[in-house]
Amino acid sequence: MSLNRSVQKPLPKLGTKSPAVSPDYVGLVRFLIQPFLESPQSLSVDCEMYHTHKRVWIRIAFDSTDKGKVFGRGGRNIQAIRTVIAAAADAAGHSVYLDIYGSNGVGREGVSFDEEGEERLPPPKPKERRGNGSRPIVKSRSR
Repeated sequence: MSLNRSVQKPLPKLGTKSPAVSPDYVGLVRFLIQPFLESPQSLSVDCEMYHTHKRVWIRIAFDSTDKGKVFGRGGRNIQAIRTVIAAAADAAGHSVYLDIYGSNGVGREGVSFDEEGEERLPPPKPKERRGNGSRPIVKSRSR
């Protein structure tokens, strides 16, 4: 007769979201971006939370000399940073928007927002073609 009976323990519930806990977005952004900066003290992070819509707006600014390092080749670094921040926000039940500004406080050129706060890119520029060696031929779309 064997007395070795295994008792099953209840499994923890995975994937539950706690509405009371919010990630430290400012600390997370500083942790992710400061290693790329020559002068980490130039980093400025502003976080604005809208609890009614569960949206988080993060605005960062740093020296323009570090822009290439932060963005990385082909934007790989900044895309990875956005992915990590989005994962943290998703775990808290939020949607996150990350805006990057120059150190002089001027926002990104050519980017505007629609009524719902979604980023809207400018219309594409007409392509320039070369004719028979003379002047460039510019085709434009009629609207």
